[in-house]
This record gives sequence, C-alpha cells and structure tokens, in this order.
Amino acid sequence: MPLARSLSVTSLSGLEEWDEEFDLEDAVLFEIAWEVANKVGGIYTVIQTKARLTAEEWGENYFLVGPYVESNVRTQVELIEPTNPVLKRTIDKMNASGCKVYFGRWLIEGSPYVVLIDVAFTAWSLDRWKSELWELCDIGVPWFDREANDAVLFGFLTAWLLGEQNKYKTPPYVVAHFHEWLAGLGLVLCRHRQLPVATIFTTHATLLGRYLCAGNVDFYNNLAEFNVDKEAGDRQIYHRYCLERAAAHCAHVFTTVSQITAIEAEHLLKRKPGKISPMVTGIDHRQSVCFFTFQNLHAQSKNRIQEFVRGHFYGHLDFNLDKCLFLFIAGRYEFSNKGADLFLEALARLNYLLRVNHSDVTVIAFFIMPARTNNFNVETLKGQAVRKQLWDTAQTVKERFGKKLYESLLVGQLPDVSKMLDKEDFTIMKRAIFATQRQCQPPICTHNMLEDSSDPILNCVRRIGLFNSSADRVKIIFHPEFLSSTSPLLPMDYEEFVRGCHLGVFPSYYEPWGYTPAECTVMGIPSISTNLSGFGCFMEEHIADPTAYGIYILDRRFRGVDESCNQLTSFLFQFCKQSRRQRIIQRNRTERLSDLLDWRYLGRYYISARHMALAKAFPDTYLYEPHDPTSTTGFRYPRPASVPPSPALSRHSSPRHSEAEDNDEDERYDEDLEAEKDRVNIRQPYSMPFKNKLSTANGANGSSDGDASEKN
Repeated sequence: MPLARSLSVTSLSGLEEWDEEFDLEDAVLFEIAWEVANKVGGIYTVIQTKARLTAEEWGENYFLVGPYVESNVRTQVELIEPTNPVLKRTIDKMNASGCKVYFGRWLIEGSPYVVLIDVAFTAWSLDRWKSELWELCDIGVPWFDREANDAVLFGFLTAWLLGEQNKYKTPPYVVAHFHEWLAGLGLVLCRHRQLPVATIFTTHATLLGRYLCAGNVDFYNNLAEFNVDKEAGDRQIYHRYCLERAAAHCAHVFTTVSQITAIEAEHLLKRKPGKISPMVTGIDHRQSVCFFTFQNLHAQSKNRIQEFVRGHFYGHLDFNLDKCLFLFIAGRYEFSNKGADLFLEALARLNYLLRVNHSDVTVIAFFIMPARTNNFNVETLKGQAVRKQLWDTAQTVKERFGKKLYESLLVGQLPDVSKMLDKEDFTIMKRAIFATQRQCQPPICTHNMLEDSSDPILNCVRRIGLFNSSADRVKIIFHPEFLSSTSPLLPMDYEEFVRGCHLGVFPSYYEPWGYTPAECTVMGIPSISTNLSGFGCFMEEHIADPTAYGIYILDRRFRGVDESCNQLTSFLFQFCKQSRRQRIIQRNRTERLSDLLDWRYLGRYYISARHMALAKAFPDTYLYEPHDPTSTTGFRYPRPASVPPSPALSRHSSPRHSEAEDNDEDERYDEDLEAEKDRVNIRQPYSMPFKNKLSTANGANGSSDGDASEKN
C-alpha cells in the first residue's frame, strides 16, 4: 500500500490527485478533541463540518473521541452498542476497570461514531496520574487548574483506549489525530509507551501566543525575542505550555491552521510544522444555498434587522433605512485580539468623513460579543414594545379605513378620502405618536452589563463620543450575547443575521484562522480581515485582487496602529460610497469564492497529513517521498472582468435581482454571463475516490452522496 508521492501543501494547486487509490481496510482513524460533541470553541465547528467527508473516506473505521457531557449527549448523541468487535472489547474492559466509556453516533451530517469518556468518573486516579506525569515528563500540574486536571484525566484515558485497541492488532494500523493541548497529553503518552500509533497534532492557536497578544505586546515583530519559559511562567500557564510543546514535539506530524500560526509555533513551541493546513475553515458546501436565491435571503434577513432597528431607535429614527448599511463584528470578547479597539476607532473616523461629505448613508455597527450581563436593557425592550404597538395601531387604522372604503364601493360611490379617517382614527394615531417620544438617546448596549464602568467596548465608546445621537452618521449597537432565534429582542440565528448584514469587519490582531470571515464568504457577504489572520493570508495567496471579490485585507503586520486604522477607515468609507447595485455585484462575486472554502478542497490537507504520519510510523508498509514544497505555485483567481464594481464597467455583468432589493437602474443584467467569466478560473472541487467505504457511510447517513459534488 505505497503512497505515490508527497504533495505540496503550499497551495491548493499543489494538492494533486493520488496516483493510486489509498486502501483503508487495514487502518483505523481516531480523532481526539475536547470539542467532540461538546461546543466550547471553534474546533467544534471544524470537526462537525468535516465529519461527513471523513466518514465517507473511512466509513466504519472512523471514530471521534471526546469527553462525556450529559447535557450535550442528551441532545446530540444517540448511544448505541459498539459495532466494531475490537472496540467493543476495549470499551468493555475499560468499563470493567472502573471507567465510564460510552459509544454512539453523533447526530450531525455523516453520523460519525463517537467514543465519549467520562473524565469526572475517574477523578479518583488524578493524583496517581499526575505523579506519573511528573515522573515521566517532569510536568507538574497545580491542583487549582481544573481545566488542566481535565486534560490529564482525558489524556491518560485516551492513551488507555488506544493501548487496549492496539493489543488486538485488528486492524493493524492506527492513526490518532489530536487537536490542541487539551487532548495533547494522550499523544505524549502514546509515544512514551511506544504504542504502534501514527500520531498527528494540530494546534489551532498556541496558548502562549493568545496570552501574549492579549497583553498588548508587539507580538509578531518580537517572536524570536521572547523567553518562552519565563513568559509562560509569568502568566501561570507554564504547565499548560509544557503539555502543548510536548505534544508538538512527540507527534509524527505536526500541523497548524495557517502560515502565520506556523511561524508562531516555530518560535514559541520550537518545532517547525511539517504541514501548513488551513483545515479550520472548511465548510460543507451543501450548506450553502442556491446561487440564484441567496440575494433574496439577504433581503429577507435584512428586513428583519431593520425591524429591530426601528424599535431600537424609536423617537430618533431620522435616517433612511433604505440607505442604511449594517456592519458587524462577532466572536469571543477579546477586545484587542479580535480588533474591536481598531474597529471602534475607525468608526469614529468614518463618522467624521460621512458628516463632512454630507453623506446620506447611515452606518449601524453591531458588536456581537458575549459578556457578563444580568438581563436585557429595559429601554431596549421598551423600544421593541413601542414598535409593535405602532404596528398594531397602523393595522387597526388600516382595517377601519378598508371597511369604510369597502362600504363606499358597495353603494357605487367613489370614496371621499377626507372623510375616510374620523376623529377617533386621528386620536389613535396621535396617541401612538406621543408614545414614541423619547427623552434619552437610543442605548448603546442592549443588556445591563455587570461591569459597565470597566467594560472595554463601552469605555471606548465613551472616549470616541459615539452615543447614537441624531447628528452621528454612525450608530453603535453592542449585543453582549450570542444570537438566538428564541430571543425576545433580536430573534435571529447567527447565520440569518450574517446574511442580512452588508459587511463583516474582523480586524483581528491575533487570529490563527478566522472562521467568521469564512462564513461571510460562503453566505455572499463581503468581509474585512487582516494579514495577521490565517484566512486573510490564505485569500491573499489564492486571489489576485481580493478586494474585487469583497475580501478586504487589512495590513496590521507592516504598519503602525494609526496607519492600519486609516486603512480600515478607507475601506469602510469606500464601501459606504458604493451604490446598491455595486454591492449586489460584489456579493455575487464573494459567494463564488465558496468553492475555495469547501471541505472537498481543504479536506485533502487532512488526507496528506494522515498519509505522512502513516509513512513515518510504519515505514516498512507505507512509502512517502519528500517533495520540495516550492516546486509548485498556487493558482490565483484573476481580477473579475467587471472590476471595478461600477455600472460603467459592469454593463453586462450580474447583480442577481432580488424581490425586495431592486437596482436603482432599469437595465437588467445577465447573471450567468458574469458568473461564467469567473467560473472558468475556479477549479471545481475534486471528489476523492474512497474504496469500500462510501456505501457504509451512506447507509449510516440514510442518503446517497449523489448531490455532494453538485455546485452549478
């Protein structure tokens, strides 16, 4: 079962097809992560979205390993008896020895098997295993670090599971892929115990890098200068750092999610990754909607956001909602790392530019970042109640008017419009208008913050003076809670909200990959990223002119903060000057980049890493010839034929007309012609030839894969 040759992973074009199909009958894959069926971070999304592709490749020989969390299992996992006899014997033996290990199917696309380990049930072994860890690796874990304690328990139990599995030698070859430091100890123990397991370790973000960037240091210009042991010790994460570094050095194959993270890992973890694997961005393209309907979905979601805005700004709704742009930033509440500080400063400068240029555009910037709150803001809830009351009043008057009109027509008379509304109707409307009077400005925050006086976003808003006044052309809404369709305030799921916005802004200083701009791209929403994020670097490599496709790349690596802020302000101001038609054209172009982020492309990085690990762990069986990664160059999307996005140069290109968002011009455009010009330069995803696994996976999923490769 030799591997044909190694593949360059510096670019997508470097990932060529295998010369031979890879027979997986004699191998089994375990993918281990703390986020398996346990949503605590971005790795959960990575594993969830790529599960179908991996299940198609490995079929019955693919198992995800994660922690048992009862609340998650009740809603996400169907517990069943193990179908693999070797794994069943392994689980039964562990349970008989005082563990609690569960087996089931994760109820997501692909329906992968999951092995869930109850770490709390074996907490009685924690001290013994900590002592063993100290004796083996000289790593001491303090008693008060609960997360590290869980990592120790999870690591020893995972190594136990893999050790028992290997005793039976059926199948003979085991691949174990570990994600992040929380799962990394299992890898270290496998190598120390000399288990015949091909190991892969993927770091999605280094621990020390995240802490350093949060401390407002000049991180990227001083990577080679940090005393990593001292820095980790000063931040009381030295034991965690040691676990992460040990896993990186013990793995047969060490991978990162982007080139920028690879540079970081080389300096902080002291090992250069063998693979630069933008795996965290993959998206199952079947989740994206038909090309000819996503513009209508944007218009529908935008209308729902407008309804919220009508209530939030009641009494101060002195701007035209049809000329209102919705911008947003979302993610973990890391004020500097996520670039919220830069975004706010740029909004203040944008507000000045819009005012001095007498622009009729109004910008509403949403900050969707969870923080500590105790409830919704009363004024915010009142706004939605007032909006609903105004709507009910309008409906009541409309029904009364319609009834009088109907009665007038029945007797064959044209209605006297001046008599259609009586005093009672005017009284009802006046009372409704008086109810909209407001003595205060519309609130910045939708919730009551527990630490209002020290909140970074609110303090920055106070400094720049954007208080949603009538004179401001930029308004700010801080929603310190994840979006939900069950919310009484803004009842929208995150995906719906993104589709309704015009631009996602993610000027992050520390962003190993960047799932949020990737989601924007798949949904046809332009976004701003940086050259310090994996997503931004990936797009710069594969697109000749990212801006033309609605991917704005902000330079935060080679410019000072003020220069970067000016560049971001310029991006925002230029976007505000676009016409509606230009924005529609740009959204069409953005959506056409979806193929670039499909797991059918990026899943090949996983395949390449697994093949390399097998070749290193079992050199007598698997052959892998090193290949010069610089010998092939990546393909780059050319500039679209209709750049810049202007009516003059887009005469025969394409905004797809939506039902609720028509163009300002009367001329209709050929969407197919514009799409085809770009499509000839977009390589279609390659469907991997999986042997003897596809039917099994489909049987588990209950559907065929006939539509998996259909895009156009």
